[in-house]
Amino acid sequence: MDNSLIWAYFLVFVLSAIPFFEAIAIVPVAIVGGLSPVPVIILGMVGNLLTVYLVIVFIDYIKKWRKSKKDEQEKENKRSIRARKIWKKYGLPGLAIIGPLFVGSHLTALMGVTFGGTKKATAVWMTVSLGVWCMMLALLAFFGFDFMHVEGNGFIKDLFQN
Repeated sequence: MDNSLIWAYFLVFVLSAIPFFEAIAIVPVAIVGGLSPVPVIILGMVGNLLTVYLVIVFIDYIKKWRKSKKDEQEKENKRSIRARKIWKKYGLPGLAIIGPLFVGSHLTALMGVTFGGTKKATAVWMTVSLGVWCMMLALLAFFGFDFMHVEGNGFIKDLFQN
C-alpha cells in the first residue's frame, strides 16, 4: 500500500466514527473513490462501531444530559416517532437493521437502549446491522462502479497520491 494512501484510510476510519457521516455513507464513497474494499469495510465498521459502543456504554450519562437539555413538554421529533414505530412493529432487531438508514447508527443505538433493549443486545444487533449494511453497500459500490466500466484509480487515490 502506498504511504500516501494511509491518510485516506485514516479518514475513512475517522469519518465513519462521526455521527451522521457513518460507515454506511463513507464506505461506498471510499470504494467508488478508488480505495480497496476490504480495508475500507473493516476501518469503516470499526470506526462506526467504536462510537456506537461508546454511546451504549455511556447511555446513562447521555440520558441525563438529554433530559437536562430537553423541556419536559417538548414533543418527540420526527426521527424519534419513526424509530418508536419501528420498535413497536419489529422490536430491537428491526430497529437496529432499519434505523441506520433513517436516523443514523448512533441515534439508533441510543433509542434501542432507551426503548427497552439491553446494552448487550443493542450492541450485538448494531454490530450485525452495521456489518450487513457495510458489506451490502460496499458490494453495490464496487460492482456497480465496475459494471459502468469506469477507468482510472479513482478520485481519492488521485487526491492523495499527487
